[in-house]
Amino acid sequence: MAFPKGAFLRGEVEAVADFNGERRADGSRPQQHDKETGLPLWQCVVIDGDEDAGRKEIGVTVKFAAKYQPVPPENKSGMPWTPVEFVGLTALPYVDDNGVRPRIAWSFRATDIVAPGQGRTVAKPPESKSAA
Repeated sequence: MAFPKGAFLRGEVEAVADFNGERRADGSRPQQHDKETGLPLWQCVVIDGDEDAGRKEIGVTVKFAAKYQPVPPENKSGMPWTPVEFVGLTALPYVDDNGVRPRIAWSFRATDIVAPGQGRTVAKPPESKSAA
């Protein structure tokens, strides 16, 4: 289970830059789009509240494919970071070979970002009735 001791938003939700796209006239990069849906990609940095998380796992990036920029909940915690929960969170393992030794790392994607306890479950489509 991801973020068993909670997740805390650090910063804002922002557009994912497309480093393969041509620079704009002002020198900025265009926004990256999801390969499957064509929707714009957004990302945020999250602090994992798990005390057992390793140094490289404490700060992770969660991405969203959404038409509009996801809006995080208001921080009512009194802490510098906003406690959050992710709707539709998925984790995809990959090999991170950017160090001396390759390691398993995780790529996180979600459909929404909400306050803890406000996560909505995505309803399953009704099962089709077979013809009699």
